[in-house]
Amino acid sequence: MKKLILILAVGFAAWQFYFKHQDRQTVTSYDSDSAPSSFAAQQSAAALARTYSCDGRTYCSQMSSCEEATYFLQHCPGVKMDGNNDGVPCEQQWCN
Repeated sequence: MKKLILILAVGFAAWQFYFKHQDRQTVTSYDSDSAPSSFAAQQSAAALARTYSCDGRTYCSQMSSCEEATYFLQHCPGVKMDGNNDGVPCEQQWCN
């Protein structure tokens, strides 16, 4: 019985670890027609993808900058940072 519980606990921990880190990986695919035209635009898009990831944060109080809040609003589902739905997040705290 103890072995079964131990195996289940280890399996559950491995499952949680796998899915927690799977959400942080960003896969970007695009066709050549929609690709950024300049090298600087490609670098900045890649830098944002490395800097931020959808990690479950949804509120302005959990953000540390306007840039971070904007990334979350554009790329992450279920965020609650744009009360008036104008596309500008955290207007009272970060993006004023």
